[in-house]
Amino acid sequence: MSLPHAILTALLEKPSSGLELTRRFDRSIGYFWSATHQQIYRELGRLEESSLIRELPHEVPVRGGRREYEVLPAGRAELAGWVAEQHDPKPVRDALLLRLRAAAVVGATGLDAEFRRHLQLHRAQLEEYREIERRDFPADRAAQENRLQHLVLQAGINLEEFWVAWLTEAAAVLGAAD
Repeated sequence: MSLPHAILTALLEKPSSGLELTRRFDRSIGYFWSATHQQIYRELGRLEESSLIRELPHEVPVRGGRREYEVLPAGRAELAGWVAEQHDPKPVRDALLLRLRAAAVVGATGLDAEFRRHLQLHRAQLEEYREIERRDFPADRAAQENRLQHLVLQAGINLEEFWVAWLTEAAAVLGAAD
C-alpha cells in the first residue's frame, strides 16, 4: 500500500508528469522506496480512477500527450490518514546475513570476496548520500531546510555507516578464517 502514498507525497511536493515522477523516484524517493517506471504509471492510473489525483488542465496542447497530475483533497486526506496509522517494524530479511549463517556450518570459502564487494557498494552509497547532504542540506542553511526530509537522508547515512562498520568487521573475521 505504500507506493500510492509515495506517489501522493511526491505529487504534493510538486505536481508532476509520470516521467518527472519516475525521474524524481530515481533521484530521491527511490533510495528508500523503489518502484519501476511501469509500477509508477500503473499506480497513477489507479490514483486517478480513485479520484485521489487529477490531471492538470493545459491551456495549450502538450506535445507527446504528457499529463501532469496534482493531488485532490481526498488524496491529501488519504495520505494524512496513512501517516497517522501504526505500522510495526519489518523484520530484517537479508540474504547476505543468511549466507553468513550458512557459512558457519558449511564453511566460508569464497564468502570474503563477496563481503568485500558489499563493503565497497555500501561505501559508495554512503558517499552518494553524503554528497546529497552537502548539496541539499548545507550547514549554513540547516535552519531553513525541511528537517523531516533531512531526517530521512540521515537515516540512510546512518544505515550505510552501520553496514560499512559491520562489513569491515565481518570481512576481517572472514579473512582471518581463511
